[in-house]
Amino acid sequence: MPATKPIVIAHRGASGERPEHTLASYTLAIEQGADFIEPDLVMTRDGELVARHENNIAETTDVGSRAEFKDRKTTKTIDGVKYTGWFTEDFTLAELKTLRARERLPMLRRDNTKYDGQFEIPTLREVIALAKSAAVSRGRPVGIYPETKHPTYFASIGLPMEAKLLAELQAAGWDRADAPVFIQSFEVDNLKALSKQTKVRLIQLLDTDGGPADKAQPSYAAMITPEGLKAIAVYAAGIGPNKSLVVKNDGTAMPLVADAHAAGLAVHPWTFRAENFFLPASLRSGINPAGHGRLEEEISRHLAAGVDGFFTDYPYHGVQARDRQSR
Repeated sequence: MPATKPIVIAHRGASGERPEHTLASYTLAIEQGADFIEPDLVMTRDGELVARHENNIAETTDVGSRAEFKDRKTTKTIDGVKYTGWFTEDFTLAELKTLRARERLPMLRRDNTKYDGQFEIPTLREVIALAKSAAVSRGRPVGIYPETKHPTYFASIGLPMEAKLLAELQAAGWDRADAPVFIQSFEVDNLKALSKQTKVRLIQLLDTDGGPADKAQPSYAAMITPEGLKAIAVYAAGIGPNKSLVVKNDGTAMPLVADAHAAGLAVHPWTFRAENFFLPASLRSGINPAGHGRLEEEISRHLAAGVDGFFTDYPYHGVQARDRQSR
């Protein structure tokens, strides 16, 4: 890094067009030209890594309609926030495999709901196998960009995820610095620990507000200063900032890319989505929140700011914007 062309990272797959974190979503993303597919990783009760945005699967599966799992509904505090639902760590992998995925944003992505009930929850091993197979069939690299979700929480309940993740990558032959893999986290200490155990590239995620759940830094704001970025560069290859930290909604470019590059860090902002609901007001089309606005224009603003890659729910549009800018 930085790559010759900015990389297109399929955020939860082509999640604007298929239910997120399904093999169907990842497959479509690869077909649309994504360089990397992104599985968010959570743990099962029997210590397996599966792809879900959160360990609470109430909204992304049909678990609520399954009478056999009615008694698994519970309330938990995770990273200081209370959630009620069904949680992956209370299910074995075999039990989770009986569930089917559902669209997480049905009001904004009504077309995706026609796929409800069709797809399983994939394991990390299945996502790796898909990427490897696609790289061979398409004659180009296809990588994975896994995020460790709530690593401190999972460690606290006896299900640490890092060793399992590294074992899966090693089994795939993807434990090298040049492997088609980035590991990302909003927490800090698990990335620091990983930096001592693997040569795989690590990405520190950053948001506009708050700070890491592991309290390793006081705030994300402190981490995006030039001094904070130099500290990140000790253990990570890049940062994954909220897109508004790179270019504000009014189109003003911020100094973050230049500061990160000065520290030797790649910059991969998140998340670019087509729906008006997620776009800056000046790039929306019409007043329907679910309507699609000028997504490629927003991506182009960030490419002009010098980013090295970006996360998008719509990889086709990401590839189009990237290739147009590269020309």
